[in-house]
Amino acid sequence: MDTTTPLPSTPAPRGVLAGLGLAMLLPALGTSIANVALPALARQFVLPSTHVQWVVIAYLLTLTAAVVAAGRLGDVWGRRRLLLAGLALFALASLAAGAAPGLGWLIAARVAQGLGAAVMMALTLALVGEVVPKAQAGSAMGLLGTLSAVGTALGPSLGGLLLATWGWQAVFWVNVPLGLAALALASWQLPLDRATPARNVRFDHLGTALLALSLTAYALAMTLQPGAWGTLNTGLLLTAALGLAAFAWVETRAPAPLLRLQTLRLPAVATGVAVNALITTVVMATLVVGPFYLAGGLGLDAARMGLVMTTGPAVAALAGAPAGKLVDRLGATRVTWAGLLLMLAGSAALPWASATWGALGYAAALALITAGYASTQAANNTAVMASAPADQRGLVSGLVNLSRNLGLITGASAMGAVYQWGATATTAAGGLDALAGLRLAFGVATGLLVLAMVVGAMGMRVTHRG
Repeated sequence: MDTTTPLPSTPAPRGVLAGLGLAMLLPALGTSIANVALPALARQFVLPSTHVQWVVIAYLLTLTAAVVAAGRLGDVWGRRRLLLAGLALFALASLAAGAAPGLGWLIAARVAQGLGAAVMMALTLALVGEVVPKAQAGSAMGLLGTLSAVGTALGPSLGGLLLATWGWQAVFWVNVPLGLAALALASWQLPLDRATPARNVRFDHLGTALLALSLTAYALAMTLQPGAWGTLNTGLLLTAALGLAAFAWVETRAPAPLLRLQTLRLPAVATGVAVNALITTVVMATLVVGPFYLAGGLGLDAARMGLVMTTGPAVAALAGAPAGKLVDRLGATRVTWAGLLLMLAGSAALPWASATWGALGYAAALALITAGYASTQAANNTAVMASAPADQRGLVSGLVNLSRNLGLITGASAMGAVYQWGATATTAAGGLDALAGLRLAFGVATGLLVLAMVVGAMGMRVTHRG
């Protein structure tokens, strides 16, 4: 069933873009803002940090496991209708999180928040294809990328201010007025779904459960016991692999599959999802490896380290909108390749620049990486959504966001481990060689970017043959 509306011939109203922009900012803010409250929560509930970290993990797990299903539900039930429900759920869950009398209540509220965030992330990109003219899609994607970066960058500073002023409850309650504002804008500005949901439309419950199980197992394998891979991690990774195999088997036989495997055979979709996962893994490496090297290798204090680290989010926020306009002007392919080349140059140069010019060299290379990431993401998302079948835009948007989340999870675990292994392997007198760890981590990151370019080239070749 197709619940889409025809592409508009006039520019999308600013209210529409504002509503979609807030719906993209809030999930990113919900991810980053809660981290600063963990020490306060441990004191409030008199629990160890290993327990309160589930406030963050529960949100990320739910978001990752539910985002594909949320996109598909939007295709079936109506994207505007489901987006409004997701915004309402996010706001109510934020209210409940701030009122939590205990950790169990708070974790349950964060799970509900994650469900709302999954709906928002999946359907925001899909709705761009309905409400924004094709000639302006790149600019819209760039704007959404900018706001997502702003949400990520704003979280720690805003959370710290709220925590110091009003306590840990305000860290969650700040999402309530923002969520209601996004709900009002989306309700007033988004066009109605063209058709009402059909009562006989089937939904692939078994496929959805298997995919959610597989993604949850993978995310847990990457996040539990950080820095030490054990039997539990191996078992979870094996569970994820078996679950994905079962999911693929079920999808070939389901009358109304969650994911039509033919969709992944579309070159732009398959290539775009793979490239998105690879570049996000590299960006996450800068966030995970950076603090260890800046503090251990360059001896920076917390204030100077934070200043250097803000270079990345600041550049990503500033570069997103201009990159989107370049996509509209030059085309998605050219901007994708330009962005990948910028990322490659920054990743290859980062260890050398850091060793030569210290913090300034690190910041300059980081700026190249994040500017390239903002450009690649805007162009890649535009190309993927332009190639998505009209009745599967929500699903494809869910896949794009899933690939981003998996890249973040993989980068946080694997790239951090690579850095530690490199630093320890070349240790002298029992100390860590931070520069050796940096070289190994960004040598791997450079290899991932080369792989992304190879994948992109293969996708272009298949497209041209078709």
